[in-house]
Amino acid sequence: MATVLAMNKLTSVFNSRRYWAGLALIGVAALAVALYYQYGVGDEPCQVCIHARLWVVALVLTGAVMCLLPLNRGTQLVANLVVLVSGAGLGERAWYLYQLENGIGNGSCQFQLGMPDWFAVDQWFPWLFEVRNLCSFTPEMLLGLSMAESLMLFAIGLCLIATTALFMPQQPQQ
Repeated sequence: MATVLAMNKLTSVFNSRRYWAGLALIGVAALAVALYYQYGVGDEPCQVCIHARLWVVALVLTGAVMCLLPLNRGTQLVANLVVLVSGAGLGERAWYLYQLENGIGNGSCQFQLGMPDWFAVDQWFPWLFEVRNLCSFTPEMLLGLSMAESLMLFAIGLCLIATTALFMPQQPQQ
């Protein structure tokens, strides 16, 4: 009985605007942490860090849009897939950065964002997306984890949440 109640509660959460608002707020919090490290601590972002921010912005926008759209199986399926792709993209960027900072990767980073002219977010929003440093070591965060390690954990959590949401049954809307 307790399992059924827990499953019903989980289904209710994943089929609500609270879920989408929560994802958007989690993304906003992640961006706030990044901006704190940039402007408060003075750790300027590199190309890969900005790529990670773009994936987080995709999460925020998806959550915000889903707070406005009708919650039906189709919109939720597409949006949860976008969240899953955003989590995977963030995880890939975090893994790449982790490899660079630990000398185990085979790559480098540039002093420009590398986006096409039609997507010049670094020129439109330089305070958030301008590359200001080359890839090196990321700052230490909670529990002694580097920012790259923290981002990998965040991405894994995001992918787990989105995957769980994808397999939740659809509740009829009231």
